[in-house]
Amino acid sequence: MLERYKYIFNIALEAVFLNKFRSILTALGIIFGVAAVITMMAIGNGAKKEILDQMKLVGVNNILIVPKVDKQNNKSAKSSDQSSQSTDKSLEKTKGKFSPGLSLKDAAAIKAIIPTVSKVSPEVIFETDIVKDGVKTSAKFTGVTPDFFQVFALELQEGEMFNDEQLREGKSVCIIGPVLKSKFFPSGNAVGNDIKCGSVWLKIIGVLKKREVSQSSIDNLGISDYNNSLYAPVQTLLRRYKDRSIVTEASLHGSNVTQVDEDSYDISSGNQSGMGKDQIDKIVVQVKESTQIGPTVEVLKKMMLRRHAGVDDVEIKVPELLLKQEQRTKDIFNIVLGAIASISLLVGGIGIMNIMLASVMERIKEIGIRQAIGATKRDIVLQFLTEATLLSISGGLIGIVLGLALSKLVMELTDILTIVSALSIFVSFGVSASVGIIFGYMPSQRAARQDPVESLRHE
Repeated sequence: MLERYKYIFNIALEAVFLNKFRSILTALGIIFGVAAVITMMAIGNGAKKEILDQMKLVGVNNILIVPKVDKQNNKSAKSSDQSSQSTDKSLEKTKGKFSPGLSLKDAAAIKAIIPTVSKVSPEVIFETDIVKDGVKTSAKFTGVTPDFFQVFALELQEGEMFNDEQLREGKSVCIIGPVLKSKFFPSGNAVGNDIKCGSVWLKIIGVLKKREVSQSSIDNLGISDYNNSLYAPVQTLLRRYKDRSIVTEASLHGSNVTQVDEDSYDISSGNQSGMGKDQIDKIVVQVKESTQIGPTVEVLKKMMLRRHAGVDDVEIKVPELLLKQEQRTKDIFNIVLGAIASISLLVGGIGIMNIMLASVMERIKEIGIRQAIGATKRDIVLQFLTEATLLSISGGLIGIVLGLALSKLVMELTDILTIVSALSIFVSFGVSASVGIIFGYMPSQRAARQDPVESLRHE
């Protein structure tokens, strides 16, 4: 019996190789279908990994509070008269409503009042020059609390975190990212050395472990480049470097100071009427459970309005929800692309069936001869079914190689992350083999039903 099957397989293989060009054309639908499915699934896996990585970067269950940016501030006044009129109108709207801006007091109040909050991380960020032994670079100078490192799961490569005394008294200490460490201390130990940040000298007490952060995450999610930043206690930055909430003679120069009511003043630079200077740049609030994010956001909105005298000057975002929405959109997109790619497999199967039907018509006399010398209907069915299966399997194998190559090419040319999974290879190859069997069955049955006498007479 084994010899019989081997003989049938050899006949089918010979028929496939007898007309190589037609066999290749027949298998093209399967080849491109498998390649397309693998490539699309690789792009989808890459997108999913990027989203998961971004979720790790923004932290779990985090809510972001940032000052609203008045777009009018970025435009220059057309004339002094127009500026004056605009100021008068703004004062009418904001009379009696002076907001101190986002401050450390807001962060302290959030942590003390809202029970669903586990951690609160205020941040003050300045772009400044970092100098050490004649080497100079530009980096982010960020004031934080220890909660910042816990919220974003940042670990130290060497050294130690800020202690309570350093935080409370604003000591001249800092933690640097690995990029700054490699620039200023390429071969030595950074901990214990002094470094100049702007006009302030700080002692390095720790170095962060490297964290991969893409430029798109930095741009789209407002994430800091942890590797190229310098972190100091928030009180250190506010006391020793700059506190934007403190009004000085220099800050009043060229600013509009207008009395709004008996107890408050509207101190604004440019066109920011009715709003004070924001002391801090953002507050990251981490809630205990993901189910508590929605209610906490509502409480935060009301709380910020109350603390800022009814002035809507802060924006509250939930990065995780935004990323999940982006993930859902990409999942739908990938399903559509996968469905379109799968149509190629269907078209390839139909192509195999058409070519096999044509092959049956061309080889009627051969079928009659085989039947005359003892071949059964089962043998004829197996012969043509084996031919169709060989075409689909060989097309699937070539498609796998092409799919791997295309996935690599997409990543190299477009910088889109692609991850080829074993599941995508298994599924696409399994479907291609099934297509050959399913669409090859009808032609094989038609060949087996040929009358031997009529077949021998066929010219």
